[in-house]
Amino acid sequence: MYDQIREDTLYTMLYAVVTVMAIMASCYLLFRRANAIAPEITSPVRLRRWVAAFFASIVLNHAWYMPIFFLNSRDDVMMIDLIGGLLDCMTLIPLAIIVLLAMLQDRRRPLWPVAAMMAPVVLGGVFNVATRSYALQPIVYVYALLMCMGLIIYMVRASKQYGRWLRDNYADLEHKEVWQSFVVLAIILLVFVFYAFVSEGPAYQYAMQVILIVFICYLLWRVETLSDLSISQQPFTAEEETTTIENMEDNGLAQTTSDIISTLLQQHCIDTHLYLQHDLNLSQLAKAIGTNRTYLTNHFTHQGISYNIYINNLRINHFINLYREAVAAQQSVTAQQLALNSGFRSYITFSRAFKQRMGQSVTSWMRESAQ
Repeated sequence: MYDQIREDTLYTMLYAVVTVMAIMASCYLLFRRANAIAPEITSPVRLRRWVAAFFASIVLNHAWYMPIFFLNSRDDVMMIDLIGGLLDCMTLIPLAIIVLLAMLQDRRRPLWPVAAMMAPVVLGGVFNVATRSYALQPIVYVYALLMCMGLIIYMVRASKQYGRWLRDNYADLEHKEVWQSFVVLAIILLVFVFYAFVSEGPAYQYAMQVILIVFICYLLWRVETLSDLSISQQPFTAEEETTTIENMEDNGLAQTTSDIISTLLQQHCIDTHLYLQHDLNLSQLAKAIGTNRTYLTNHFTHQGISYNIYINNLRINHFINLYREAVAAQQSVTAQQLALNSGFRSYITFSRAFKQRMGQSVTSWMRESAQ
């Protein structure tokens, strides 16, 4: 396999391009704090460091395999290939999995399962190096395929859980959702596995380099456009969180906690138009009305809605009022402008929420309302 690419100038250039891209991307993420792709977004520092480590492992991978371009001894090439595969199992693959986990910011997941998952692959690689053979390679490939399938299943479940957490805590989901990333990365991973199983020629080597280029570009974009959600999760003291609720209950008001929260939401969120604030999250709203996140979450759960739906409904009502006022005043307005004036950062998000709430598209509703 390596004999066919050793004299391939185009492949050598592609190999060098990938190495340089990985070096530059790793240094960029480690030493530059501000985003070049999306300057208005503060990305997670933890994710930036893990992705930088992943890019550095790509550099290590390419540096290790580079002597193959100059060696003619099959035994030497085999040893470099075997040890390189072992290094990949100890660095490149685990770091790729950790990067996927780091994208989920609902909680910090333990990393020891990654080590446990990779242990059989590493042991198989150690055996191959010790015996100077590919004896366990088929078994390692089968295990790796099963591991990839299990990882994809876990990521699907975890991303759904993460999506629910987002809807329960954030009004604006732009630059926070990650399920698209898992879809793209899962496709890339499956393509890589497919080539690893069915091909051993130059096409496999080219495919690996192209996949790495896609990985580098996509992960760099993903890191730059993903908001750091830890910034908005400031803890409150118990006194700050429950003061208003306790005062109202101590005053002997004949109201349930849910009724009290409804009153507080009306006074401090609806009447003040607080819901128009961009990136208003559950914690900020809870502090504004004088309660805590648990009370507020339970209130929305009792109502059968999420926090995201609650805020979006208020914004849609605001949009409807603005539109009707504009029509009554015979003013020319666009749905995009009214959506922005109603607290939505994205018209796509608005149109999706509007259709979910009203059962029809914005344009259809506006057409009917104008009649």
